[in-house]
Amino acid sequence: MTAIAPPASARPAPEASRPWLDEPAAIAGRAGTDLEAGLTAQEASRRLARDGRNELHAPPPVPAWRKVLAQFQDPLIYLLLAAVAISLGAWWIEGRQGWPVDALVIALIVVLNAVLGYVQEARAENAVAALAQMTAVTSSVMRGGQLLRVPSAELVLGDLLVLGEGDAVGADARLVQAAALRVQEASLTGESEAVLKDLARLEGEVALGDRRNMVFKGTVVVQGTGRAVITATGMATEMGAIATLLEETQEEETPLQAEVSRIGRMLGLAVVVIAVIVVATVMLISDIRDAGDVITVLLLGVSLAVAAVPEGLPAILSLVLAMGVQRMAKRNAIVKKLSSVETLGSASAICSDKTGTLTRSEMTIERVMTASGGTRVTGVGYAPQGRVEHDGTEPAGALLAEDIVVLSGGSLASNAELRQGDDGSWQIQGDPTEAAFLVAERKLGIEERRAARFERVRELPFTSERKMMSIVAIDHEHDDALVLISKGAPDVLLQRCSRVRRGMEVVPLDDDRRTRILADVDSLSDDALRTLAVAYRPLTPAEGGRVDDALERELIFVGTVGIIDPPREEAADR
Repeated sequence: MTAIAPPASARPAPEASRPWLDEPAAIAGRAGTDLEAGLTAQEASRRLARDGRNELHAPPPVPAWRKVLAQFQDPLIYLLLAAVAISLGAWWIEGRQGWPVDALVIALIVVLNAVLGYVQEARAENAVAALAQMTAVTSSVMRGGQLLRVPSAELVLGDLLVLGEGDAVGADARLVQAAALRVQEASLTGESEAVLKDLARLEGEVALGDRRNMVFKGTVVVQGTGRAVITATGMATEMGAIATLLEETQEEETPLQAEVSRIGRMLGLAVVVIAVIVVATVMLISDIRDAGDVITVLLLGVSLAVAAVPEGLPAILSLVLAMGVQRMAKRNAIVKKLSSVETLGSASAICSDKTGTLTRSEMTIERVMTASGGTRVTGVGYAPQGRVEHDGTEPAGALLAEDIVVLSGGSLASNAELRQGDDGSWQIQGDPTEAAFLVAERKLGIEERRAARFERVRELPFTSERKMMSIVAIDHEHDDALVLISKGAPDVLLQRCSRVRRGMEVVPLDDDRRTRILADVDSLSDDALRTLAVAYRPLTPAEGGRVDDALERELIFVGTVGIIDPPREEAADR
């Protein structure tokens, strides 16, 4: 029996197009890439000329004449154009006496309506194009042994991407190196949590969200570093597949467009029926003697039809929608089509992602809870403006000592960086939650002392399974002793603790103290704050040569912080 091959769409992809199945060395060999030096500049230029730029194909630009004609594609406009034609015909039949005022007025309204719509949409397209140029992405690559920063559109198959915190991934690529690398893939998978990447090859068909040894175009590195060999560019990427689906999506009429179309059809039919009835009735009850009488009656019907056409309605609709566009523009919202304003006005519910939309996406520590009590941290955002206070005054004594350990420990067990730009604004590189510790630490004024005292030497990275991370640091103020500092979910960290810091002392973590700590965590959670806890433990010389799960035991619990993503000023209270 002859086997029938399945359709192309049903066949599994060839192994070469499934790079997650291969080891890094095999991927590099097939791509002709040196894992240390990358491609040569000449080879990259040759491949760019062969394969084209690493860009998503936009639909061909619509010619200006088609954009103009699109402004007339409306049943009401058709009705008005028919009225113009009928008015001109009547004017011609009547002997072309004077100017055809009715026809000219209606034609002027139609033209002004088209000009208004065309100009508004052209302005919106220009604004979108300007935004695209401002947000052009660049990528770090190794070429000829040199680290270069190039436009992502010039990336080619086989390029060796160098990834770091804050980088946008320029193309789909197979990882060949990764160190605590976490990538935010919400734009592709909808998963809000960043994905921890590794190099292990996978088996068989693997869902997009589970391809842990791959990075994808349009995603963002939020933690760690890595290198990856590009395996797909342009429309061959996963983002390109989404762009293809969007191109194939058919546009639907907005509620207003559908209603105007219905009204246009009804009016057109009603005008014709009424005109025919009136003309027929007049002819039946009048004494029609010659062709001139017939023409007079027909002109009466035409005049009635023209008078029944609401020539001002399209212009009024365009003006109202244009006013809506201007109001949106004042709120920094670009509307490409006039009808989109009406679509937004028809929405009864808006589902919005909170982070970065309703909120500033600037995680801020608001409260610190320790064994000696709680303190508040004033100020929001990444600018270190504010202070740590207790009952309106600066903390002192045991409370201050504990706050210092919490914020210094959280900052040390972090891979984020806080920098001030040339314009005076503050930016972060890395995980926003980790950056919150750096900001709060600066508000307390202890960042320089912490940086001088401790030197990080090893790290046990955060994973979604462990829900914590740890680092080993050298304490230069205590004879270069080694200390383990851990940061993570309070419930997880508390299970690994046997003691608690109280001021300058360390006391046993009994049931009463454990209950109080959990109550503090619940209090922070009830106030809609994200919680993270900090703990530490001095290490023996024998333990200093390694960092693994076995070290994360018998920890000394220090405190818990409550973190908030502050709402934008323009966001409504409810």
